[in-house]
Parts: sequence; C-alpha cells; structure tokens
Amino acid sequence: MSGDPAIQERAEEASSLKAGAMDVPALPDASDLPEVEPVIDDEEFNSRVPELGASEDPELDKPLESIADFERRMAGEGESEGARVPEAPVQTVQSLPDDAQTVREIENAPIRDAELSEPLPPLDQFEVTPVEFAEEGGEEQQSEVRYRVELEGLESADEESPTAIKSVFNSLSALKKGDGKANNTAMVSARLEEDAQLLQTLLEADGWYTPRIRTRLAPARDSDEGDLTARISVVPGQRFTFSDIVIEADPTEPEGLIADNMPLKVGEPIVAQRVQGAEARVAVALPQNGYPFAKVGQRDILLDRDTGDGVYTLPVTIGPRGRFGGITTDGDTAFDARHVGVLARFEEGDLYDSRMVDDLRKALIGTSLFSTVAVEPEQTGEVLEDGTEAVRLHVKQDKGPARTIAGSLGYAAGEGITAQAAWTHRNMFPPEGAVSFNGILGTQQMGLGSTFRRSNAGQRDRTLELTAEAFYNDYDAYDAYTGRLAARISRDSTPLWQKRFTYGAGIELIGTAETDYNETTGDRSRRTYYIAGVNGQVGWDTSDSLLDPTKGFRLTTLIQPEATLNKGFNPYLRARIDGSAYYPVTDSLVIAGRVRFGTIQGVGLFDLAPSRRLYAGGGGSVRGFSYQGLGEQAPDDRPIGGRSLNEGSIEARYRFGNYGVVAFVDAGQAYRETMPQFNDIRYGVGIGGRFYTNFGPMRLDVATPINRRPGESSINVYVSIGQAF
Repeated sequence: MSGDPAIQERAEEASSLKAGAMDVPALPDASDLPEVEPVIDDEEFNSRVPELGASEDPELDKPLESIADFERRMAGEGESEGARVPEAPVQTVQSLPDDAQTVREIENAPIRDAELSEPLPPLDQFEVTPVEFAEEGGEEQQSEVRYRVELEGLESADEESPTAIKSVFNSLSALKKGDGKANNTAMVSARLEEDAQLLQTLLEADGWYTPRIRTRLAPARDSDEGDLTARISVVPGQRFTFSDIVIEADPTEPEGLIADNMPLKVGEPIVAQRVQGAEARVAVALPQNGYPFAKVGQRDILLDRDTGDGVYTLPVTIGPRGRFGGITTDGDTAFDARHVGVLARFEEGDLYDSRMVDDLRKALIGTSLFSTVAVEPEQTGEVLEDGTEAVRLHVKQDKGPARTIAGSLGYAAGEGITAQAAWTHRNMFPPEGAVSFNGILGTQQMGLGSTFRRSNAGQRDRTLELTAEAFYNDYDAYDAYTGRLAARISRDSTPLWQKRFTYGAGIELIGTAETDYNETTGDRSRRTYYIAGVNGQVGWDTSDSLLDPTKGFRLTTLIQPEATLNKGFNPYLRARIDGSAYYPVTDSLVIAGRVRFGTIQGVGLFDLAPSRRLYAGGGGSVRGFSYQGLGEQAPDDRPIGGRSLNEGSIEARYRFGNYGVVAFVDAGQAYRETMPQFNDIRYGVGIGGRFYTNFGPMRLDVATPINRRPGESSINVYVSIGQAF
C-alpha cells in the first residue's frame, strides 16, 4: 500500500486484529516527550474552583437514594411527599490481595422484563430456529427454502367431528397454500404459527376448548424431503358438551314455539355451527308465526374446564304477536299502496308471516320497475280483539329507469338470419301498464308490431295483453302478408316466477293474403283469408327451471276454435298437446325427452289458410330438417302442411362448469289426415354445445337427417337461447 505512512500503519494494525493477534508497542519514556506550556497556572485554577463547603440547599447534602427507590419514586410508587427517604445501606468492601477474584454482590436489582420472571419451557417444547448466515451477494440473491408439513394427533378429533377438521385445515392452511416453498425460514415460521392458531380455532369450533398444540421447526432428516420440517402436534383434550340449555323468553303462542325450533340437546357436543344454526332457526321461526319484532340476544356459554360441561343461555325478546294491518308507501314511487296490496298474497287480519313479506318483496322486484325497494313491518300499538297487535307494512320505493331497448339475433335452417329490436316503456300507464314497439327483419320475415301489457291486472300474476301487428313471411310452404289484432289474459311463468299451474285465454282477428298450391291448376296462387278465433291453454309444470330444467315434467294443452269468414262462417278446431320430462342421472348428466301431438278437425286441408296448418321440422320441432320441411310435398317440392302431426325427441345433456354438450335424436312427421298416422316417421340426429349464463343457456345445435332424401340439406344449424325443450 502506498501513500500516507500513518494510513499504512493503521492498515497493518487492522490486518493484525483480523488475524486474531495484536502487537502492543512500548510506551515512550516521559523524558522523551516535548515540553508543553500550561494554559493556566495552578494558582489561577485553584482560585476559580468553588470551595466544597456546606450548601445552602439541604437537599444536596442528603445521601443518594438507591436505584430501586429512585425507580419506585419515579413510577409514583414511592413514599409520599415530605417523607424521609431511607438511607441506602452501605457495604464495606475490604481490600483483597491482587491475586484474589473480586466479587461484588448486587442487592435488590429490579427486574423490568416480565419474560425474565417466566419459568423456562420443558426441553421437549423448546423451539430452535435455525440461524441463517448472510453470504456474499445475499442481498441480491434469495435462496428458496423447501419444507414439508407434519400434522400429528388430530385423528381422533377428526373422526368425531362432523365437519372433517383435517380437510378444512388442509384447505385453509398457510403452509399448505405455500406448496412447500418459502423465501426464508422466518416465512415458514410465520406460517407455522398461523396454522397453529387456525387449528386451535377449528378445534374450539367443534367443542375442544382446551387443546394442547405444539409447533416445531427443525432441519429435515432427509434432504429429499426439503430443508425443514414444520411439525404440528395436537392433543385435543376433553370435548365439551351441553349440561344445560336455558332459554330466557316470555311464553309464546303456540306454546313451545321456541323449544320446538331449538334442535340443541343436553349431552351433545358444543359445536359452533350447530349453535349458530339453532339460533338462526329460532330467529326465523318466530316471525313466521306471528312475532315480527322478535330478537335473539347474545348467547352465553359457561364452561367448566374440570368437568367439560357447558351451560348454554340464550335470551330471546319475542315482542308482541301481530296480524297484518294496512300498507303504506313513500319515496320515488312507481305505483300506490293499493297496487302493492294487489301484489300481496295475504289479507288484512291474517296472522303475520315473514314468508309472505318476503314474497311481496320478490313480487315488487319482479316488476322490474325499481332500483331499490324495501318492505319493513312497523308497530302501530293498535290492539285487536284477540289480544294481537295490528302490524303495518311500510314499502320504501325508489323507481328505476322505465324505458328499455332490446335486441336479438338468431339463425335457424329454413328460417335464415333473423334480427329483432324492441323499445319498451314498462310503466307508461301505471300501475304496470307497459307499451312496447317491436320490429323484425330477416331473410324470410319482416314486420312491425305494438303491444300493451298490464301485469298483475287486478290480481297477482294475471296479465292482460293487447296486440296489433303486421308482418310478411316468405317460407318454402307459403308466403303471406298478414295483419293481426289479439287480446289475451293469462297466468304465465317467467324466469323469476316459475309457476306450477298456468293458463291463458284470448281472441284474435286475422286478415292474411297467402300463396298456396292449387291442386286444380297445379300452380301456386294467392288467396285472402279472414279468420276469427278464440283460444285457451292450460299447463302444469313441476320442472325446476324455465330455461334449463334438470328434473320434473311439463304438460301443456292448447285448444283453438276458429272460423274462416271468406264465404260465410266455416268453423274448425285446432288442438295440440305437449309433454316433456327431465331425469338427472348424475349432477352433470340429464336425460330429457318430449312428445307432441296435434290435430285439426272440421275442415278440409285446402280450405285452411296455409299459415294455420300443422308443420313439422326445424329447431323447435325435428332438427336435421329445414323449418316446416316435413310432411306432404307438392309437385314443386314445397311442403303443403297437414292437419295432424306427431313428434318426439330425446337428449343427453352433459354439463361441465359453464359449458355443456348435448347429443340428441329427433323424430316426427306431419300428415294430411286429421289424426296422427305414426308412419313415414323421419329422424334427425346431432350434437350441440351449450354456454350457461345467468339468464339461461345459449344453444348451438348441428343436426343431420337419417336416410336423407333429394333436396334435403345434409347439415342444419340452429342457434337460440334456452334448451330445445
């Protein structure tokens, strides 16, 4: 090293210290030191130092207090002001020979750290955390620590517990989620402590309130198992049980209402999930049986750690027993309290039932007129003849946007591409008087229409509908310019309110100009028809979903007495029956089947307007064939329709997550005769895909006909919303 000699000398000394040895140079002789002039002389120094005599402040002459007394005084624990501080004991230290060991006894040394007064842990519980040594460049590179987890002693508790403690622990464990890897040992240790606390919580939730849980982090025995072993040892201890169950509540009517809905029993383990479920059951049962203002208080469980017993106490305030009174409403209202009463399924004076209140709340939401709506019971203080109290329901309304614009796009073989758009005002004529205008444009159809629809018309779930529309259809079987006026009153299912029993009845007037095959001339000509009719429909539905059923069955019958008014009054009857069933083989696989039969009585085939005849084929009928493609064909290879039909389908629907696949076989035929003939049945087979959404599945089906005939497409594609049936 070059440079300053002093620096060179310091560097050599540092090297010597690092090597573990140091040479001590000899001190220079005093005679060799240079002579230095003093800053001040001795006489001046002594004159400036004050004399050490008696002080004017007597406190300065007092002996010093001991450290312990000083600390107690500073903490406010010393003696009162003015008390004399005892003098500290003075020990005489005798001089010892130079070669003797000097020992000084420290009396009353205060212990400020509480941990130092704790007893030492047993050796088998002492945890040793491996020490990591920093290596050169360690700040830039972090070595990964691998570990394995061992859980011991949980087997007996896991077998007794209904909640599978070990399985729940494994799903929530921080060590398990780490997948056996961590950045350092401290991270593994933190996860270990977190899992110990988790395990204690799980055990306490199932009645083991005094478990002993020990954790240990040690080097792994085998390098193949990782760097560390994180071990959790458990001794569950005694499982606590109910020794008494006390319900603090006033008498109810019927008697024992609370006790009958409290499933906890003396002698059973104290399981948190069971306790919470029992309390929730009581909290639900009381409002369902006439107690709208009942409140379940805070439980108290007194544990005896010696016997393992627990005394459970639950205070319940039942409040007054009530009956439904009036209905009030305020806020940004969509309709008045009178119409709210139409939606209610209870009458004034009925015993209060929270299920009816929930049903009313759902009905209000189902109108789609609110952004928020709330229904709450209110006390009136009005006592009725039977001692119950009238309960007023208050509805807080906040109406949402009333206008909607909607659109859809679809494709089906034989129908082509179809686009639809609609504008709707859902409450143009309150209450719930909706007006909509809709249009349709496609490769084979176009039209405009308007509909007035009043939901819950004077009665819950009853709908009144008035329709006026004009449209043009161009199908293989016919093309038609049609105008239609219709009125209908019904009770229908919706995705939110699926009903077991449905009905509908209506009237319609139709004027249509349609092309039809003329058997006399052998060509097609346009004829005008004026049709008047009434219709009635009833349905029974036990399925579990409107758009995606997996179990149950459906049965629907439609009857349409009609008359052609071209040359006098020529009546006839159209009728159809549909049935479908759904069977869940597994949670993922559903077998579904359907049948349909139709007939037209009292009129000749060519006296019927082509649009009023029966056809088979297409996405909602027999897939694999074009829309209305089955049945008797005219010499120009276009269908002429029939007066009867029979159809059937079977599907295997397999779902995985939000996706699904379907294999299906469809069969059917339309006949000139008035009754189904069950001959010349055509079959189509195919597969489909499903994408499941909140409002129902999106459907894409691809099918092909069996024994395909000339003119029939080999592949037919259908796209729609909802299952085929």
